[in-house]
Amino acid sequence: MIPEVAVSNSERAYALLKADADKILQLIKVQMENLTMPQCPLYEEVLDTQMFGLSREIDFAVRLNLVSEEDGKKLLENLERQLNVLHEAAQNS
Repeated sequence: MIPEVAVSNSERAYALLKADADKILQLIKVQMENLTMPQCPLYEEVLDTQMFGLSREIDFAVRLNLVSEEDGKKLLENLERQLNVLHEAAQNS
């Protein structure tokens, strides 16, 4: 049986990672609406930096057994999917 403290720490870790993913999505939405287009080097640099940072956070949480590798991968894939939708919408407008 997994101790309750471990479960709550795992839930908190996942919630924090999800919040960071949501912040990245919001940052990119604001950037696309107000500042630059997806082809801009600044946009790409911000996106790459943010995604790299999140992937490192997820790797750290996985190594601490706070988040499963599968959940971490799903979180990144979901964010990438949402960002692709934004990117396509910006190109089609």
